Formats: sequence, structure tokens, C-alpha cells
Amino acid sequence: MMTSASIPRETAVIGLGSMGFGMAASLVRAGFAVRGCDLRPDIVASARAAGIDAGTDAAVAARGADTVVTVVVNAAQTDTVLFDNGVVGAIKPEGVIVSCATMSPGDAKRLASKAAASGIDYLDAPISGGTTRAAEGALTVLTSGPAAVFAKARPVLAAMSETLYHLGNEIGTAAAFKIVNQLLAGVHIAAACEALAFAKKLNLDLAKVHEVISRSAGSSWMFQNRGAHVVEGDYAPRSAVEIFVKDLGIVEDIARAERFPAPLAGTALQLFLMTASAGMGRDDDASVARLYAKIAGLELPGGTAEP
Repeated sequence: MMTSASIPRETAVIGLGSMGFGMAASLVRAGFAVRGCDLRPDIVASARAAGIDAGTDAAVAARGADTVVTVVVNAAQTDTVLFDNGVVGAIKPEGVIVSCATMSPGDAKRLASKAAASGIDYLDAPISGGTTRAAEGALTVLTSGPAAVFAKARPVLAAMSETLYHLGNEIGTAAAFKIVNQLLAGVHIAAACEALAFAKKLNLDLAKVHEVISRSAGSSWMFQNRGAHVVEGDYAPRSAVEIFVKDLGIVEDIARAERFPAPLAGTALQLFLMTASAGMGRDDDASVARLYAKIAGLELPGGTAEP
């Protein structure tokens, strides 16, 4: 059994955005001494108010930490944070990098090899659940990497998650699982947005459509969650359109390399690309519904977006 004396107390979270902030706050509640890093001064100020020792220097945040959790956008940003911004040189010897960005399995393996060359352990650990679950410490965390590395990072992972998987010893396995999840998530969001815009075209009450379909066979978690954003006309970015431009782009890149047809993912990607091109890339990913509204001349709750 893991005792309090064996819990690694010094932890850093690099990237205090919509997910990372909640994850860092969950670690503080669990009793960890948390240092955070974000380049945005307003986010740093909010983190300090929440009890996180935050700043804008990643190496300072990582200095002497047992575990560094990176919660940035993609593999390129993870690479920059770890190797250009000094995290690998600052982390405690035999420390663990917990990499949470969605990326291809190949990128995860490449980053793990670079970390190993510096004597640092790396855990492939993409996350799922959204901002509310991040704030509650109730994420689903998918991990892969050597069992001993997973064991070292487990107290930190447990403090941030409700469901924690170790999917194997090979780096990249968790990344592959997350990509499958993102294929489904992106397609479900696009389908939910199309359905709600279609309902509006049929002059149906969107709140009632959301209520009825949420309790019917056509529902999905994304319909229930993102559908509420459409009904409320609330497009504040819990997860931005650009995230699915990135993630479905990874899906399509892998599918093409594997000679695997993925037409539904490809169609969803085009919808997210069109939504971003229409000026909504930084808005909530439910903004795909607003794209449909623009095309069909509909007025959704909250009005239509302007570029």
C-alpha cells in the first residue's frame, strides 16, 4: 500500500490552461507541493490565488520536482517545454515526466527516447474528461510505459483521476488509445451539432430536443455535454475548435499512413476546419453548430458568430 511518506511531494504542472489548472488544483487538494508554469500572466495570477506556486519559467517550476506533468497542446510544445525550456535539466534525477498532450504514438516514442537519453523517465499519459472533471480530480487518464515508472507516478496520477489505466509497458500505446477516443469524440461532436441545427431548421424547441434525445437511443455523452452549450448559446472554450482540427488531423495522418479508410473522421475534420476558417477556431468546439446555422440561415441561441 502506498503510504503518505512514500508520496512524491514535489510536483510541477507545465501548462495551466483549461485542463492543467484543474489538475494542478486537484494536486494541491491532495496535499502535494505544486509548482506551476504558464506563459499568460493572468493565468499565473489565478493559479497563485488557488494556492499554486506559479510562474512563467518552466525550468524554475520543474527544479527538483519528482514528477513533472506537461499539459500543453501538442507534441511540438511538449518537446519545446522539455528540451528547449530546460525542464529535463531541472527535474530531480530519476524523476518522471508525465506527458498529457494528445499526440501520435510515434511522437510519444520519440519524446520518451529523448528523455531517456537525459536519464529521465517518461510516461505516456493522455487525459480525457474535460475541464469540469479536471477541476474535480475526476479525469480518465490513459498511461503506457514501464511498470516501474507508472508506479512512481501513480500517486500523482491518482490525485488527478477518477479512472486510471496502465495499458502496457510500451510507450505510444496510450497515445494510440487516445487517438481512437478523439476520432469518436470529434465525430460525435460534429453529429450532435448537425442534429441540433437540423432540429432548429424543423422549428423544434432546442431545449426540448436536447432533453428528449439525451434520454433516447440517439444520444451520446458529447450530445448531452456539447448540446447543452448550443441550447444555452454558450461558446466559451472548454475545448476549442482548433483542438479537434489538430486531433482529427492526427487521426487522418495515421489512417493514411496505415492505408486505413476513415471517412467519418475526415468529414468531421473538414467541419472543424470550416468552423475555424469562419472565425471560430478559439471558441468552444460546439461552434460547429454555428457553422451549420450560418450555412442554413438559422438563428441559434446566443446569435451567430462573426469572424
